[in-house]
Amino acid sequence: MAGFNIHKGNVAAMNRVNVDTDQIIPKQFLKRIERTGFGQFLFFDWRFNSDGSNNENFELNQSHNKNATILVANQNFGCGSSREHAPWALQDYGFQVIIAPNFADIFYNNCVKNGILAIQLKDAEVNELLEKANQGVYELTVDLEQQRVYDNQAFSTNFAIDGYWKDMLLNGWDEVSITLNYEDQIVEYEKQKAL
Repeated sequence: MAGFNIHKGNVAAMNRVNVDTDQIIPKQFLKRIERTGFGQFLFFDWRFNSDGSNNENFELNQSHNKNATILVANQNFGCGSSREHAPWALQDYGFQVIIAPNFADIFYNNCVKNGILAIQLKDAEVNELLEKANQGVYELTVDLEQQRVYDNQAFSTNFAIDGYWKDMLLNGWDEVSITLNYEDQIVEYEKQKAL
């Protein structure tokens, strides 16, 4: 994975509570064995009408939300099943950052393990971002090193992140990468064990 440091991107607002992983990526699309290609099915039942045309009332289909790389959501985003396909779909669609007041635990962990920065902010801060993003094209900057989110107006806030997840994202590591960082010690240990 590529390392994550500073990201500047357009924001899409999804002011819904309890968005579950079955809505993020419906079950009928989980047959793929690759981690890619899920973006076309993201929020499938909300994005498309029954005839396959775009649902123009859905948030992500509105013109100012096109090409957004930051998703601002509401309470309990990512609840439901533990499917890892949900962050894969969000990432494949183009989202690199998700901001919400809180996330389902497993979904949060799946996001950071797959290189998506999930940021928890206070309700009032999320509401301010949702309101700004609903008014038109809205851009935010996310600085992981400084743990700060800001825009070019007056919004600026800091966020908390566990040091372990921060290091993983900054360095573009996954759990295999971390293990490989200790490859020399592992080889040395195995040599000693073989004696």
